[in-house]
Amino acid sequence: MNRSTAKIIREYGPFPGVQKVGGVTYDGQHVWIAAGDKLNAFDAASGATRCSFEMVAEAGTAFDGEHLFQISDGRIQKLDPKTGHVLATIPAPGGGGDSGLTWAEGTLWVGQHPQRKIYQIDPETGAVLRVIESNRFVTGVTWVDGELWHGTWENDASELRHIDPRTGEVLESVEMPVGVGVSGLESDGGERFFCGGGNSGKVRVVQRPHREAGDGAEMPVDSTSE
Repeated sequence: MNRSTAKIIREYGPFPGVQKVGGVTYDGQHVWIAAGDKLNAFDAASGATRCSFEMVAEAGTAFDGEHLFQISDGRIQKLDPKTGHVLATIPAPGGGGDSGLTWAEGTLWVGQHPQRKIYQIDPETGAVLRVIESNRFVTGVTWVDGELWHGTWENDASELRHIDPRTGEVLESVEMPVGVGVSGLESDGGERFFCGGGNSGKVRVVQRPHREAGDGAEMPVDSTSE
């Protein structure tokens, strides 16, 4: 397994009125953060807050290219990003311990914090398609270039983990500085990870580890398998 130390290249926040950052997602221009009693969007270039929707938003957030998804009180709500209106609701799979959330390959991937699992679910019905076991608390989850990554946070130790989506084997670990936690995780689709900073009220940008020549991304996982 490859191990490295996180290179934090930028920090956003703390933001006015935001005590805690949970879920994080990115729509190509704005970073959306779950801030407990609201879902906020800020400009990734300037860091300025652009909009805010009042709702229960303590955990994972995702974007499918058109809609937002937000874990809220044991449910996953599908939202119109222009208005914040709830368009659909499905049950979250983790029984109240749901944490991270991301969209990939037409499905949602949900972190389950205390049970140390990642679920792949049908975004229309909430049906569980796959369960991946972890040996650490799971916070944020994200996909980039066919790679599944998730955040961990236990006591003062936190890391970003690249795992095999079939077996859960840890392929790569990026360790955060002591005391710097990851509560939410999203890739920008390239070289940056946006990391929610929990009670710090911040979002930190971590440089994605550089690949050596010949290193390839994993093939995407067929969402209909298992």
